[in-house]
Amino acid sequence: MNLLKLPLIGCLMLAAGAVCSQTPAKVYHEGYRPQVHFSPKAKWTNDPNGLVFYKGTYHLFFQHYPDDIVWGPMHWGHAVSTDLIHWKQMPIALYPDKLGYIFSGSVVVDENNTSGFGKNGQTPLVAIFTHHDPEGEKSGSNTFQNESLAYSLDAGQTWTKYAANPVLKNPGIKDFRDPKVFWYAPQHKWVMSLATKDRITFYSSKNLKNWTKESEFGKTVGAHGGVWECPDLISLQLNGKQYWVLLVSINPGGENGGSATQYFVGEFNGHTFTPVSTNTKWIDYGPDDYAGVTWSNTGNRKIFLGWMSNWIYANQVPTKTWRNAMTIPRELSLKQVGSDIFLTGTPVKELGRIASKSLRINPATAKLPAQYTLKFDVTKINDYSLEFSNDAGEKLIIGYDRQKSRYYIDRSRSGEIAFNKEFVNMAYAPRLSASSTSTVELVMDASSVELFADGGLTIMTGIFFPSKTYTHLKVVSNQADIKNMVLTPLSSIW
Repeated sequence: MNLLKLPLIGCLMLAAGAVCSQTPAKVYHEGYRPQVHFSPKAKWTNDPNGLVFYKGTYHLFFQHYPDDIVWGPMHWGHAVSTDLIHWKQMPIALYPDKLGYIFSGSVVVDENNTSGFGKNGQTPLVAIFTHHDPEGEKSGSNTFQNESLAYSLDAGQTWTKYAANPVLKNPGIKDFRDPKVFWYAPQHKWVMSLATKDRITFYSSKNLKNWTKESEFGKTVGAHGGVWECPDLISLQLNGKQYWVLLVSINPGGENGGSATQYFVGEFNGHTFTPVSTNTKWIDYGPDDYAGVTWSNTGNRKIFLGWMSNWIYANQVPTKTWRNAMTIPRELSLKQVGSDIFLTGTPVKELGRIASKSLRINPATAKLPAQYTLKFDVTKINDYSLEFSNDAGEKLIIGYDRQKSRYYIDRSRSGEIAFNKEFVNMAYAPRLSASSTSTVELVMDASSVELFADGGLTIMTGIFFPSKTYTHLKVVSNQADIKNMVLTPLSSIW
């Protein structure tokens, strides 16, 4: 019996010993389909775009190709949520047009109607995005990416493209894309962070239509194994002081190969970004968190969302009707370790809305559900590993190597792996905490795990494709003292 043809709920019943029939999988319950993460109802997705909170609704726009499960002419898909957990997919927001495909960008709430798009007192939502001209790219031009606007006067339900697009024309830089815009109140202006080949360029505007170059950052700092993409400049407090954090995605060049997102902590004066440290840091060391940005209009709360895949194999993963998903939304904060400052991330508290009663478990006898969180304390730091396995003999191994002071994910025997030879590579992440004890939280879904260690100082995200749910857990430790293992089942968001 091919379990991948069964609805996921049927497979869960089978794992529990009940009888399940071979019926076509229901939408959102196909094989490998995440049950607590957003994924498109059908077809392809990559970068999250235009994240904005407005009138009680979180909007998630996303790179979307509605005609196939591989990358193609980009649209902006659209989904909404009132709690960051349950999502409703909406009609496509932005379609390709004569200026090109709709690449990544951001959405702002133009409360003061600086753009002039608002009518009769309506507050416009304004999308700032990259128009990517495929014909210009084919011709060898260096000006095929330009920044454009669209606006909504009905709280994001429908969108109108600005007639005078593009508003920021390419000066001759091949990679000129992914505008992330925010209101910089001290100088009463909008600030745009734009990915420009191997650096970030900052622009400013009073009206979102006319842009002035302010400065550049990054030519000689950070990781440069690939093109810089999807920047985001946010403000966070630490010990009563304001810092600015610049997120920059890079592909290739990640610590574990392919796609990854680095960040810099520093200061911003409305014109230039100055890092307090030039050490390269990563928001997620796992292989499958890319192009992440934060929601706008959420005040001091900074909520991050990433694309849960890697360009090495994103077009090849073994799903059939849909392809790729987003991470769990994460709350960002800063933490000082020694003389350095790090960005931390933890699952948003709203994840508790789908949580069942937490249970302290004995790994040797526990039967794991399909999706859950697993928390445990390590009171004596030493080598250990957790083996998640199923009755087909497939296993996912997550562990810690004390000698090298690093966490790891081993998916070499995790299930379907033949689609790309690099998928089986070990993934490693340094332990950044100086504490003599550790706390680890795992968010496990049908085809992904997110590891949050030491209060989110170290994060790893990895996807996998088992033929059956991992229902067994074995803890292997070498004098590590693992205590208080607590499992919390999560209900499906679909």
